[in-house]
Amino acid sequence: MNVLVINAGSSSLKYQLLDTTSGEVFAKGNCERIGIDGSFVGHEERGGEKSKLEVALPDHKTAIKHVFEILDQAGFDTDKIEGIGHRVVQGGWYFPESKVVTDETLGWVREVAPLAPLHNYAEADVIEICRELFPSIGNVIVADTSFHYNIPEKAWRYALPRDVVDKLHIRKYGAHGTSHRYIWRKTKELLGDDVHKLVSCHLGSGASLSAIEDGHDMDTTMGLTPLDGLIMGTRCGSIDPATVCYLVREGGYTIDEVDTMMNKQSGLLALSGISSDSRDIEAGAERGDANCQMAFDMFYYRTSQLIMEMAQAMHGFDTMAFSAGIGENSDVMRAGVAKELEWMGVKIDPEKNKVRSDEPRVISTDDSKIRVLVVPTNEELMIALDVEELLGK
Repeated sequence: MNVLVINAGSSSLKYQLLDTTSGEVFAKGNCERIGIDGSFVGHEERGGEKSKLEVALPDHKTAIKHVFEILDQAGFDTDKIEGIGHRVVQGGWYFPESKVVTDETLGWVREVAPLAPLHNYAEADVIEICRELFPSIGNVIVADTSFHYNIPEKAWRYALPRDVVDKLHIRKYGAHGTSHRYIWRKTKELLGDDVHKLVSCHLGSGASLSAIEDGHDMDTTMGLTPLDGLIMGTRCGSIDPATVCYLVREGGYTIDEVDTMMNKQSGLLALSGISSDSRDIEAGAERGDANCQMAFDMFYYRTSQLIMEMAQAMHGFDTMAFSAGIGENSDVMRAGVAKELEWMGVKIDPEKNKVRSDEPRVISTDDSKIRVLVVPTNEELMIALDVEELLGK
């Protein structure tokens, strides 16, 4: 089935057209700086040469039209698109699984948007535009939170007054669920019956862990929002919640300023003082920059701590898998996290760890008590498979 996968952000829109049977990616690209000066569309076909079109993108509707025009010019007209899958960041209490787009389900995306206002409103607009422009093509909503929705209550509930929690739907929702589902799928394909309790490590600019026991999510590190859990590129991760009150009362910051600080000015960027990109920080650490080295040391420490929290959710674990931008590409980061876990018998092979590949692979030693893998994620394929399953019905 030929599926167009769309991932809309507040000022961006990524797309990928692929075949669910073969996994072949026909075309992909990104619309950047939507509603901002200097907007452009980047595009490539079948892994070939990339092109860049500088064009005004005042809104997402204009961006979507350009995407379909580019695909049409490349020979992928709308008759060849059999379904459209939309990544939605926050599914709230309405999306324990992916759902076909209807007036009702689209309304739900908007209703839960206050939990992810920078993403859900834009995503709902794009879904509406696709339905308007191409009413004959079915659309499917794939929420990042769905995989985590049925974790045990002891894992998702917060110790706040029940009336407040119930009224405002406050709970752990998590994120990166589509990626964690894919990581489990590929790990199971590779290891078969040798894997039952997996700690999935999605480590990128945004980062989260998931405890997956025989395909079922038992806990995750992100919470009500994607700010909780690990130290990330620009997000602070878990801190004393009273820090917010202290910054407002004693620092004179507004709530919006604290929100911006913790989401966009913290994390590896704040610790290193130079960048949110782990590659820049790695280079800085190699030059002897103490702040860059501390950023890495804290990331290793915090990641290993939370890996053990995920293990507790399953009462043990037999496998851990690194994925996403940092997890897939930084052998230094993988080695640092593994070293923190040496005390419990985690060992990785230095040579295997340095190998670059698009294929899932084991990097632990034969005598490691926990198998350690690198599993390149593919959220787009996971979304497309959901589209195929739901529209096929």
